Formats: sequence, C-alpha cells, structure tokens
Amino acid sequence: MTATVDPGTAPDTATVFDLAKQTVRALNAELHEPTARRYTVLNPQGAHAVAAGVATDLTIDVHGHVGYYAAGMNDGGRITIHGNAGTGVAENMMAGLVRVTGDASQSAGATAHGGLLVIEGSASMRCGISMKGVDIVVGGDIGPMSAFMAQAGRLVVLGDAGASLGDSIYEARIYVRGKVESLGADCIEKEMRPEHAAELAELLAAADMVADPADFRRYGSARRLYHFTAGNEY
Repeated sequence: MTATVDPGTAPDTATVFDLAKQTVRALNAELHEPTARRYTVLNPQGAHAVAAGVATDLTIDVHGHVGYYAAGMNDGGRITIHGNAGTGVAENMMAGLVRVTGDASQSAGATAHGGLLVIEGSASMRCGISMKGVDIVVGGDIGPMSAFMAQAGRLVVLGDAGASLGDSIYEARIYVRGKVESLGADCIEKEMRPEHAAELAELLAAADMVADPADFRRYGSARRLYHFTAGNEY
C-alpha cells in the first residue's frame, strides 16, 4: 500500500537518520510510513538496501557510500546518493528519480520499469540489464553486457561502452557518445533522426547533463531474434 503524508502536518525540514546510531530497518520502516517529506541519511557506511521500497513522493538525501540494492523498488521518491553505490542500485524501480553522484557497481537499474536513474560517474557491467521502461543516464562509462535483454526504456551514456552492448535487446534505445567496444547479439547501430535527437536532449536536460545530442550514436534491436530460424537440418 502506498503511504501518504498529511500536507497539513508534515514538516518542510528534513528528518535526520544517522545510521551510525540507527538501523537500516528503522530507516526503511519510517520511509514506508513517512511522517515527513524530506529525509537526510548520514553515515550509511556501505549498508545494504538503504531507502529500499519507497512508495511516496519523498526527497531523500543519503550522504555517503551505500552497498547493495540502494533505492531498490523506488516508486516515486527522489533519492540522491552523495557517493558511490553497490550492486543493483534502483533495481526494479517503478517511478521517481534516483541520482548517484559517484560511481555505481554492476546491474544498476536492473529490471526497472520506470523513473529516471542518473549516475554522474561510471557504471560497471550489466548496467540496465533487463530494463523494462526506465531511463538511465550515465555521465561516464559503462561496463560489458550493459542493456542485456533490455526490453524498453532509454540508456544514455556520455562516455564509452564495454563489450557486448545491448546483447539480445528488445525495444530499448541506447545512445552512446563515446566508443563502443562491441555490440551484442541482435544489437545494431541505427540512424539518428531528428526525433531521436529531441528525445535525447530531453533526457540530458532531465538528468542535468550537458552534452550535444549530435555527438551521440543510437543503437537498438535488429529484430532478427524475434523469429525462430532453423539453421541446421536434422
């Protein structure tokens, strides 16, 4: 059930959670049934599942590095991680905004259905794996096998992309400004038409990233894997 905040009683000042003194369980319990609109989280020290399962339009600032699955299953929160994030940040996100000011480990935005994930630094391998509608903007590079089996959504990379980009991709769109080491099965470079440049400009603006859409190339599915092909006779 989506928690709600009474606008007549919720304070505008941030409620502070210090994870050097309080537990992640207590933090997440508060975020699931919030009594404030804004939260500041101190001393995460690599804790896992920080701010997971937020289902309200809250503003949450996490000051420090986080571990696995931070901001997972976010459904409307505006969550900023002022540091690096471990595996699976914003995994299965449905809506809202998750921003990482540093780097992200593997599987960032995995299986996410909606919202916007911004990684100001670089992301490791499998960024956007099986993405299902999320938009991901990465200010640096991404690792191998990113957008593997990506079904829907957009992945924007201002740096370089590792090997096997978009392997077994469905209908997601990928925009890369830098070099691509190699493309995965059924992923090809596609024409960058005016509507794609406009779409990319909107994504960059939403992510507060400055770049010229003309510097990017677009990649997507060749649609050859949509149909079974018998390659051998038996």
